[in-house]
Amino acid sequence: MKLAFSTLGVPGLPLPEVLRLATAHGYHGVELRTHPEEPVHLGLGPAERADAAAEFKTAGVELLGLAGYARVAAPGDDGPVIEEVRRLVDLAHDLGAPFVRVFPGADPEQSRQSADAIAARRLGTAAEYAADMGVRILLETHDSHRTAADSMRVLGLVGHRHVGSLWDVMHTWLGGEQPTESYAALAPYLGYVQLKDIASADDTTPLPLGAGVLPLAECVEVLSRHGWDGWLCWEYEKRWYEDAAPLPELLAAGRDHLARLLNESA
Repeated sequence: MKLAFSTLGVPGLPLPEVLRLATAHGYHGVELRTHPEEPVHLGLGPAERADAAAEFKTAGVELLGLAGYARVAAPGDDGPVIEEVRRLVDLAHDLGAPFVRVFPGADPEQSRQSADAIAARRLGTAAEYAADMGVRILLETHDSHRTAADSMRVLGLVGHRHVGSLWDVMHTWLGGEQPTESYAALAPYLGYVQLKDIASADDTTPLPLGAGVLPLAECVEVLSRHGWDGWLCWEYEKRWYEDAAPLPELLAAGRDHLARLLNESA
């Protein structure tokens, strides 16, 4: 498995500095939070996109994916949501990223059946465009569809190889699933895995990997046992928790912890 970290942990940091952190601490790739607050966002012009792609190539770091904020199950017209997903796909194509992340984002007032149908319809429409661009859209286990079982209801309706799943292990755990259950459901669709650690279900302040309660060893073990060889991405949510320790000073120990889990599971 290859190791990456998300720029959610280093909000606003210029891309050259992000890439220096990756190379200095032994990470193979980076997931870019794709938001107007960040250096890489949907408003980049062609020259800026070419420059960003070149920086990754020069650094020898892979761009794992773009973490976008489209909410595919949200109420409202399909058009703006599909357009946002397509713009993410365009940016990923231009930068050479294989994946884009989208959220479910259903409203609590929606019925489960309605939210699932809306998400599946929008993802199915965007899937053909993504296929043409060579990009895969990943629905994260998050918010209204936090478990693998929730995601499967949508992905089963879509049934397209360019729409898959991003497994955020915190959300499936908070939803009551064991890693074996989550993996079994998501395996046919799995794009990559986001790891993190927290103090408890009631305190999701980000902690160094291994310092909290999330079943990271079990997650890595089940992935290894099934021969999965994709990406593990550390999503340290510094952007939402300003008092959390700075990510750069934790990256080396985080890499070592993940390497240890991989060795133990081999």
